[in-house]
Amino acid sequence: MKTVNPYLNFPGTAEEAFNLYKSVFGGEFTSLQRFKDTPDTSNRIPANEADKIMHISLPLGKDNILMATDALESMGHPLTMGNNFHITLETESEDEANKLFEGLSKGGKVNMPMAKMFWGAYFGMVTDKFGVQWMINYSTPPAK
Repeated sequence: MKTVNPYLNFPGTAEEAFNLYKSVFGGEFTSLQRFKDTPDTSNRIPANEADKIMHISLPLGKDNILMATDALESMGHPLTMGNNFHITLETESEDEANKLFEGLSKGGKVNMPMAKMFWGAYFGMVTDKFGVQWMINYSTPPAK
């Protein structure tokens, strides 16, 4: 496994929170995607939420990344204490991603099956039988 990183959910305040974290920890955002710019949500997101954060990441130290999203109720993602974070596992291969996903899924709930995503990764989400939320990600190498 390459890395383990925290992934936070916010009720529409991800950008404000990450601007604070950037001022505290320094560095630059390595990713900032808004819902209006994503192919899966741009047609079905309310106009007042289009500029909310779909994904943002800020490096912390040498090998760690703090990541987040705005969990929007209009998209079926109500935010409550306990579901405001995930543990993200970046794997070395699709096989490793599948193995971890299958293991964590036993007795748990698959929230998003492993699949190729528009951002170029193989990705899935699961809540294990203890209520811990996991994101499994394999960043597929670019085509040559």
